[in-house]
This record gives sequence, structure tokens and C-alpha cells, in this order.
Amino acid sequence: MNIFKTTVDKLPKGHPIKIYYEENDLIQDLIVELEQVDTVSDFQKYYNIFNQLTTIEKRFARKENQLFPYLEKHGWEGPSQGMWSFHDNLRDQIKLLNGYNSERNTAKIIENLPYLIDGIRRLMSIEDNRLFPNAMDLLSEEDWKEFYIGDEEIGWMLENKPTPYPALEVEEYIHPSMDTKRRELSFSLENTFHYDEGYMTPEQVNLLLRFLPIDITYVDENDKVIFYNRGDDRVFPRSKGIIGREVKFCHPPKSVHMVIQIVEEFKAGNRDVAEFWFNFKGKMIHVRYFAIRDKDKNYKGVIEMSQDITGIQKLTGEKRLLDWD
Repeated sequence: MNIFKTTVDKLPKGHPIKIYYEENDLIQDLIVELEQVDTVSDFQKYYNIFNQLTTIEKRFARKENQLFPYLEKHGWEGPSQGMWSFHDNLRDQIKLLNGYNSERNTAKIIENLPYLIDGIRRLMSIEDNRLFPNAMDLLSEEDWKEFYIGDEEIGWMLENKPTPYPALEVEEYIHPSMDTKRRELSFSLENTFHYDEGYMTPEQVNLLLRFLPIDITYVDENDKVIFYNRGDDRVFPRSKGIIGREVKFCHPPKSVHMVIQIVEEFKAGNRDVAEFWFNFKGKMIHVRYFAIRDKDKNYKGVIEMSQDITGIQKLTGEKRLLDWD
């Protein structure tokens, strides 16, 4: 294992690949500790080590959401399919062991832990022999410089946050909504606007809002209704007559006092969320109000979201397979 590590050692401090190898060292140490601990006589020690190892989920998520998309841009789609499935298999094994941990079923833990350990070792071997060397060949230095902010949002396994890469020539943190750097994309930017992360045309935004399975009404900082989405199955009817209307006139008298109180508390900065649920025409309705604030925390209005959760409340167990047949 780690045949590529000599190349990695020469990389600058904080380079994303170098960080993956720092995590490798941690993972291998944790595996050795797991193999040596007596699960029966020292369950708590085993449990602590196991929980630390399960932070490997952060590593999986960084690969899936950061590294794989860049590899796809350079024409290599294999990791997005094969290795992602490998991650999911390991996630399933972790979930299985977590079930046995909660029962303190040491016999089943001892029986199944080797499968997880073997799977992780095989994954790191594939990374070392194929994934990371190919990534270094395919990705440019400019590509690697774009990783840090996204990696930071997901997190690392390491106890201390890695040094930013490139070392703080990065002038300052730029929030994704303010990031105007032009990048090579696989779709046209014609007639699009840049949102917090990504680009959409006005038509796409309208379609997104129309097909969301939730009612949205936006009231601005002046208490005027400026938008509602027009879905096919709205919980409460709306018409274009409410656009420009004061919010206090858009609710029945028996509830308008609560709406006014919510808006006042949001404006004062005392609250950010209010929610209610109740039966309405045989359905369970969930209504939430969210204060909208700009990056300087200035009040910019409130969004009201209403959703029929009758079906959601009835969900039990799990459904992981498509049953369209």
C-alpha cells in the first residue's frame, strides 16, 4: 500500500491529495487499534475507536462531491460509478455494525468487523494504485486550488483543520454567492444568473419553484407579498391578486394576530423560525415561517412554506428499491 506516497510527500503542504494521505495514516492506525482491542472486555475502547473510524464518511463525501466531479470534467467517469458503489457498501457495513453496537452484541461485532476493515483496506489500495495517481495526471494546478472551500464545508477526518491550499495567497474567503470566477462548465451560461452555487435561467428557476412539492409565499421587508409559487397541488389557494398586498390582509382574522407577531419578532431579530401543524380537510398540514436576512443580517422579509405531510407521517421502516413495476 501507499506506492504513490513518495510522490505525495513532494506535494506542497495542504494539497488535497496530501490531506487524503494524512487521513490514510490515521485510518491505518485506527484499523490496527481495532484489530488489537478486546471488544468483549473493553467494549468502550472499541466503541470509541470505531466511532472515530466512521468519520471516514467525510472522506467519502469529499471524494464524491469534490474529486469525482473534477475527474468527470476531464473525461474519467469510472470513480463516480464504481468507487461510489464501494463507498455505499462500506456505509452499509458501518450501519450494520452500528446496530450491533447499540445492542452491545459483541459476537456479531467480532464476526462482521473484519469485513469492514478488509473493505477499507482494499479501497485505500485502489486509491493508492489508481485513483490518486490518475487524479494527479488529469487535474491541473488551478483545479486543485479550487478544492479547499468545498472540502472545508464537508470536513476532514483529521483532528486539526488542514492548512489552506494554496497557502494564504488566497486573499480572503469568498462566499459562494459572491464567487464570480469563470470556470469551464459543461453547459451554456447564456441567459443564466449565478446563484449561491450554480447557474439557472429564469425559466429553470420558475420550473423549479413550480414543481417543488411545497407552497411558498415570499413577503418582503415592507410586509408586501411579492411572490408565490403556482404548483398544481397547493395546500392553500392563491391568486395573483395577493401580489403587492400587505401580509396582514392575506390571512383570516382569527390567525392574523399570529402572523403579525411572527413578522415583528423576525424584524426585531428575536426569532428566525415559527412552525405550526394541524388537520385541514382531512390532511395534516405543516406550516413554517423563516426570517430572510442578507449577509449583514439585515431583515429582508419572510418566507411562508406550507406542506401536506399526511403521507410523510405514515412512512415507516425503509424503502431503498424502485418499485415502479
